[in-house]
Amino acid sequence: MNALIDRLQRLGPAGLQGMRRGIEKEGLRVLSDGTLSHTPHPEALGSALTHPHITTDFSESQLELVTGVHARIEDCLSELRDVHRFVLRHLSDARLDECMWPCSMPGDLPADADIPVGWYGRSNVGLSKRVYRHGLVHRYGARMQTISGIHYNWSLHGATTQDYFALIRNFRRHGFILLMLFGASPAVTAGFAQGLAHGLQPLGEQTLHLPHATSLRMGRLGYQSDAQAALCVSYNDLEGYARSLQDALLRPYPAYEAIGIQDGQGEYRQLGTSLLQIENEFYSTIRPKRVTRSGERPLHALRERGVEYVEVRCMDLQPALDVGIDAHTLRVLDTFLLWAMLSDSPPDTPQEVRALSDNHRLVASQGREPGLTLRRDGRDVALADWAEEVMAQAQPVAEALDRAHGGDAFAQSWAQAREALRHPERLPSAQVLQAMRAQHGGEHAAFGLAASQRVRAQLLAEPLPTEVLAAMRQQALASLQAQRDIEALDARADALPFALYRQHYLDPASLQPGSPSSLQRQA
Repeated sequence: MNALIDRLQRLGPAGLQGMRRGIEKEGLRVLSDGTLSHTPHPEALGSALTHPHITTDFSESQLELVTGVHARIEDCLSELRDVHRFVLRHLSDARLDECMWPCSMPGDLPADADIPVGWYGRSNVGLSKRVYRHGLVHRYGARMQTISGIHYNWSLHGATTQDYFALIRNFRRHGFILLMLFGASPAVTAGFAQGLAHGLQPLGEQTLHLPHATSLRMGRLGYQSDAQAALCVSYNDLEGYARSLQDALLRPYPAYEAIGIQDGQGEYRQLGTSLLQIENEFYSTIRPKRVTRSGERPLHALRERGVEYVEVRCMDLQPALDVGIDAHTLRVLDTFLLWAMLSDSPPDTPQEVRALSDNHRLVASQGREPGLTLRRDGRDVALADWAEEVMAQAQPVAEALDRAHGGDAFAQSWAQAREALRHPERLPSAQVLQAMRAQHGGEHAAFGLAASQRVRAQLLAEPLPTEVLAAMRQQALASLQAQRDIEALDARADALPFALYRQHYLDPASLQPGSPSSLQRQA
């Protein structure tokens, strides 16, 4: 604790004001009955390939709303809210009459073959994004890819690569607290789980759940991969992490070799046959990140220039909140991440990494179970006791943030979170189940539809300022032109055909530090 206080004091108010954050929020487009939209990404929203704030994730029907980088929590949420309102203006058009699904787990889905895969145009970069997504379908199925969440990008001015890896190690040890506090996906439709070994219990006629689950999205039914389960990625330093990831990017995987690169008609099934097609396929609750240059691989960027920020990937959408997240959540995240960076963070071991994975899955499926124990340093420890230790240790961080920013908002949010952990019935996952039972006959689909309609009404009741609306319209038009420009370049006689583009992008040399890849040189 003394070491933590010393580090807080060395940062001082100016250093503590150096936090930056951004949000990426996914959400399915659904029709007025809650079923998945099959319409293309609306042209009025711009190009999913080039728009900086409105794109798609896996599916053509899965929006991803992206904020810029902000020094103030309020500004970050304000931008997210503006983008939301702009999107909903167009989704609510009489020709579409669509909403954004507010839950992490989808509602009623069509067959996997009828879930539309994202389309990004005919440029090489656009085709590579689509082929990658086809690979996800062949490897994991389309249903899993429709799960949505919120990614929180966070940085601290002056932090080093070593600082970020220390943060990540502590995050992996203690991130179960975030699943407890903000997990909000304890139930799924029966159709989503059909054909899977799920172990869930009936809630309504068409809904399955686990009574003490926090986040099925982050458990066995969510972003899980049997193939990746064998990976034991260490976060002790950048080079060790990079070696682990590079091995997964280059190592052939027999099951994926059997799928093949192309089918009999020459259509691409996946980008490659290695364990990971690209870096983004690695499922993790947190990632070290660096903004890439044109044509650059993410791993190359990390090796060349170090870690720039972390991406927190374990956050569920909060269906009770109109944009899925709020200032309270961000203040708790900021406090937790800063505590994880500044606290002692011993090296991880393969044994610890495996135990932490087990802890994570247990909390996702049973986190609110009274008396639940986790494994720490080879011993059983009560989840409640471990969480209380962390909340007490991080209290000075919340107080220091308040001194730096003024007021008492961080300490208030931290106290509220600490109290919620002591009363699991107050946690979002418990509240979701209670609302499903009391108001919707235990049905996830009905609960999600009602929440989506409520959110749409709330946000559309707040008109966008004229100047904001005009700027967003212009941004959408500019993104469409940017996509046309990229496609025109790739249509030239001297441009690389996609087959060569794919080979250049996946060239092992593109992962190594040093000289740029051929695609970077062309860019």
